[in-house]
Amino acid sequence: MHHPCLALSLLACAALAGCTQMRVTERHFIRPDPPGTVLEKRFAGEAVRDLSVVAQDGVLLNGILAERLDARNTVLYFGGNMFHLDRHADTLLATLGSCRTNVAVFDYRGYGRSGGAPTVENMKADALSLFDSLNARYPGRVIVHGQSLGSFMAAYVAQARPVLGTVLETTATSATELVDAKMPWYARPFVRIEMDASLRQVDNRIAASGVRSPTLVIAAGKDEMTPAWMGKAVFDAIPGRDKRLLILEKAGHNNALRSEEAIGTYCGFVQGR
Repeated sequence: MHHPCLALSLLACAALAGCTQMRVTERHFIRPDPPGTVLEKRFAGEAVRDLSVVAQDGVLLNGILAERLDARNTVLYFGGNMFHLDRHADTLLATLGSCRTNVAVFDYRGYGRSGGAPTVENMKADALSLFDSLNARYPGRVIVHGQSLGSFMAAYVAQARPVLGTVLETTATSATELVDAKMPWYARPFVRIEMDASLRQVDNRIAASGVRSPTLVIAAGKDEMTPAWMGKAVFDAIPGRDKRLLILEKAGHNNALRSEEAIGTYCGFVQGR
């Protein structure tokens, strides 16, 4: 979940004399592509097929499905707010596919291959539609994995659907606490934040409290976007005992799965379902 727009806005507000109020909207967190954006490339590979799902409101959500003959289950991956299938699929599939699992990944609506305009509410509905489609193909064998912004989608699905397992990577607690974490300490007494109602309602601890599946929470010690304490708070909110918290002290926000320790733990979790 890169949100440079939010960080720069808060810093600018703090630097300007007389700036006592700032409005935070969904566009500070959700960064769709401008109309007509040209994709850098289209992903192609062996055993990879294009996959489309029609959202509840008729918008077409486009993605890919990478299948393996030795796969026991399927990971439905939700990326961060700068994630694009055609830019990032190579690395993602190489990493997750090494765990001998099928991998399905889609562009959010308004991103890359998918149409429509994203909001918090329709992205949550889309996440359920994607899971339902995959679960119909692989009944009871779908793991949801969300990174950063995607962790909100994964947790939302996991508390609403019978997922096989849940992975929350560099997750955050709430939109409100993300904004607070980005506000410079010296500006806090002077700046009042007004936030869209849809964002005030976003709290991953609430979603996590309804998760009943085995869960792996991955946090990064050098994460300046979603600090590790947020991942710990979400982990603590999960009620069951079949859960694990992995804190990677040397990792940052977007490279948590690049170490041998991380991928070993991840593959063990996925293969154990």
